[in-house]
Amino acid sequence: MAARGVGLLIRLPLCVQRRSRVQRPTCRRLSCAGPVASDLRREEQHLGAVETGSEHKAPKKTFAAVQDERREQAQRTILLHCPNKISEKKFLKYLSQHGPISNHFFYESFGLYALVEFCQKDSVESLQSESRIPSLGIEAAIPFRSRFFSLKLKNPSSQISEHSCVKSSNQLPPSSKKLFELLYYAESIDDQLSTLLKEFQLTEENIRLRHLTCSLIEDVAAAYFPHCTVRPFGSSVNTFGKLGCDLDMFLDLDETGKVSTHKNTGNFLMEFQVKNVPSERIATQKILSVIGECLDHFGPGCVGVQKILNARCPLVRFSHQASGFQCDLTTNNRIALKSSELLYIYGALDSRVRALVFSVRCWARVHSLTSSIPGAWITNFSLTMMVIFFLQRRSPPILPTLDKLKNLADTEDKCIIEGNNCTFIRDLNKIKPSENTETLELLLKEFFEYFGNFTFSKNSINIRQGREVNKPDSSPLHIQNPFETSLNISRNVSQSQLQKFVDLARESAWILQQEDKTCPPSSKQPWGLAALLLPSVATNKKKSKKSASERIKNLLESIKSDSTENSTNTDEKRTLGTQT
Repeated sequence: MAARGVGLLIRLPLCVQRRSRVQRPTCRRLSCAGPVASDLRREEQHLGAVETGSEHKAPKKTFAAVQDERREQAQRTILLHCPNKISEKKFLKYLSQHGPISNHFFYESFGLYALVEFCQKDSVESLQSESRIPSLGIEAAIPFRSRFFSLKLKNPSSQISEHSCVKSSNQLPPSSKKLFELLYYAESIDDQLSTLLKEFQLTEENIRLRHLTCSLIEDVAAAYFPHCTVRPFGSSVNTFGKLGCDLDMFLDLDETGKVSTHKNTGNFLMEFQVKNVPSERIATQKILSVIGECLDHFGPGCVGVQKILNARCPLVRFSHQASGFQCDLTTNNRIALKSSELLYIYGALDSRVRALVFSVRCWARVHSLTSSIPGAWITNFSLTMMVIFFLQRRSPPILPTLDKLKNLADTEDKCIIEGNNCTFIRDLNKIKPSENTETLELLLKEFFEYFGNFTFSKNSINIRQGREVNKPDSSPLHIQNPFETSLNISRNVSQSQLQKFVDLARESAWILQQEDKTCPPSSKQPWGLAALLLPSVATNKKKSKKSASERIKNLLESIKSDSTENSTNTDEKRTLGTQT
């Protein structure tokens, strides 16, 4: 199910003055929680909180620990397709016969669905033992016993009178109009960036649904590969995913290939009989081909299955109707999983990182700098690398370089994947917080100024070293892959798209510069971040290239002249004390 994109905001007249921030009501159906669920709630609160500076709070969990908890949680969870009219009280009472329920919520996706997490895994098996294969009349059912159920009413008429409206959890980002209103009523530009993050970031329910979907696919793959795991990676787990983003999955067969350390003494070594193929790539293609066939023929809710096996990284693409996710399943893609962990660490080190990344991505999306369709556009991953690089360049740095994280690594952190050194420290608590206290408003403005003046023709972006280095090739935009250092993650970007990015960055820096001069803004006009999401002269096709170029040049000159004059006042006004 495609997510609603955020279109260009329009100038809507508002009849009231800008006051305090509007609080959106949230629909939660989470009940009693055990220790794991309590930890996950605290994690969600931490991800939702955006403050200036580094936070000195409770010890932070490693990426691996969080993913293991989520996986265990998903294994105790079921997915149900429910009638549109249902008594929630009777629904919970019926399921509680199989064991206590930890959490549950309802959502809509081609019908009404419920995600129910039991306190014990045995409850799932109990429910499966009492469920039946449906009778379809002239059609025949594939007797696959999964954790995806369909709940039927024995006496629908008797339940309608007792119908109590169940609240559905929202799985989509806000509309353009709603986002505009929220940004308009924010108290400051910092508040605007925080609001955008809270509205677009993955909710606790959405994260649970993503891990459950992976767990359901794992059940299918386990028929051929017992002890395999299907792990989410990318935006679903690196804390930079927005509502409606795709679900990337990694079929991990490592557990099936490990030699047991038990009972290996003696004169013999026991091995499995296996089929041999000429290369690892061919093995990957064959495995994904079989899994794709299984999902197509036996996977409940899996539709539109495509086997894209000749890509650089072979994958199976499909839609999971029940969750509404567009899914990509790969295997032998461990570097992508390691990249997810690196971004998770960067996002957890300082709360300003995610707020800035979300805002820059939203800005790029509304101005068509990024697209869900492959092409010459800048990708979200490239934009994230640019934000990280920019924050490494601050004084003092807000984020450490990858080389510094590598130097902090212990022996257990060592990781070599396909000859690439992917080593970095995994314990967040061993990384010293930044002493930088710059506000989000200042960082957003200077991000645009920095890349509006960046020498893309000569220099490459390198988060491993955290400094500008000479480009090794003639690509318009060169961003070094943090692990496969010989690769350029922005190789697809054309010169025209890069120039469009530079023009928009310069204009956005100028708009934010004017905010300092004209504050407070007009009561009927967008301001701050909202002003950056309006149609730009740089992208207006009715304007000639010459006039747009001249205006950009004038804006740049204005920025340079004003930045020297106001640098001292701006730093004093935008800097906050470190919170402890």
